[in-house]
Amino acid sequence: MGTEEQGFYLFLEFINIGTLLALVIFFRRRIAKIAIDVIRNKNYRLAVNILITAVPAGLTGLLLARFIEETAFFGHLLSLGVAMGGVGVAMICVEKLPRRSELKDENGLTKSRALVIGLAQVLALVPGVSRSGATILTGRMMGLNAKSAAEYSFLASIPLMCGVVAKTFLSSTDRAYFGENMGILVVANLVALLAGYLALKYLLKFLKRREALPAFGWYRVVLATMVLVVALIQ
Repeated sequence: MGTEEQGFYLFLEFINIGTLLALVIFFRRRIAKIAIDVIRNKNYRLAVNILITAVPAGLTGLLLARFIEETAFFGHLLSLGVAMGGVGVAMICVEKLPRRSELKDENGLTKSRALVIGLAQVLALVPGVSRSGATILTGRMMGLNAKSAAEYSFLASIPLMCGVVAKTFLSSTDRAYFGENMGILVVANLVALLAGYLALKYLLKFLKRREALPAFGWYRVVLATMVLVVALIQ
């Protein structure tokens, strides 16, 4: 994009705003329902579970951010390809993986199952794992169907995304970059908002199919193979 590496990383951080807006707009009715349940009905179960799922990755990312940025492993094509392929194989085999008792939807999750999904979310700090991929897979193993696992995965990402966006604006360097590049960031976030909303709409519709996760797993395996070939050539 004709900018230095640090500038590009800041660009990537700021387009999280568009992604967060896509999540909030898409799940606005669910978010309102959760808020009403908490305020009016004193039903904290789903809200607490979402926070339990979000905390492990949030804390790990906060404590290890510099280590992740400075360690070559997290930016190497080889580790990216292996992680991408590994999650792909797990998606292909998802119906054969051990699974807890079936749940009707995410409202039936216990705190322990929510924590297991949260611990799986930590793995997404490794490039190629995919945050949604890890949490949807683990949600299936915790007894959710694919659609409920996906919805819960995206709901649990909202607190994390809020933290990422807030952290960006707390840095004076980041705020300066935002001010200097406001035009391109507004355009990029509008595109991220539209792309994110459409991706959520069609992904959740696609995940109603029984073969959805294995199909996506094969896509990841093919893509991982291409990445590994490039890594080995280099």
